[in-house]
Amino acid sequence: MSRRADAAVLLLHGGRADAPEPPPRLNLPALRMRPFASAVTRATAHADVLVAHVRYRHRGWNGHHAHPVADALRALDELRAVAGPVPVVLVGHSMGGRAALRAAEDPQVEGVVALAPWCPPAEPTAHLRARAVIALHDEHDRVTRAADTWAYLTRAREARARVHGVRMPRGGHAMIGDAGLWHRITAGAIAALLGLAPFPADLAGLAGPAGDATPTPWPTR
Repeated sequence: MSRRADAAVLLLHGGRADAPEPPPRLNLPALRMRPFASAVTRATAHADVLVAHVRYRHRGWNGHHAHPVADALRALDELRAVAGPVPVVLVGHSMGGRAALRAAEDPQVEGVVALAPWCPPAEPTAHLRARAVIALHDEHDRVTRAADTWAYLTRAREARARVHGVRMPRGGHAMIGDAGLWHRITAGAIAALLGLAPFPADLAGLAGPAGDATPTPWPTR
């Protein structure tokens, strides 16, 4: 079955480093992404944007298997079959952020919004050339390290990606504090990446050739 769309947004939730079992039925990381999906739907309501969640077959990353990356690439293949070669933005939290950044190798992906992503020091970036990468991180996050995220953005910029880091005022790893701010920044960034709205002033650097890998604080207005 085909579905007409101008663009698509795929959301990838968090998980664990090692967990080969399927995600539980009551999956809190997946539930946490629902408000982001709602915010994106509102921000892109004037266009036909398909918003969907990537379903994982396994709960964890699981070493060299990188299971959520395979799931994301499979979802992109399924999207192509349904909607054709529409531009796509990936949104990922924690492990899902790492998976989204890896899956950006797919030529249909225009950009990634990574939320408190898991970015190990050896994570590859060469495939991000000409992609846009926006990362949001609270530097008080005790699960993933914001410093690793900023270092990843620096490497991505060297690979000729357009990047921007946003130092969030609070929220922790689960993005609970100032949740509405996390939702609003993410939705606004996605609308801009898809060409449906201008970039917010705080992300204006992304309109340039490389962007800014130095994290900037986001106004709490």
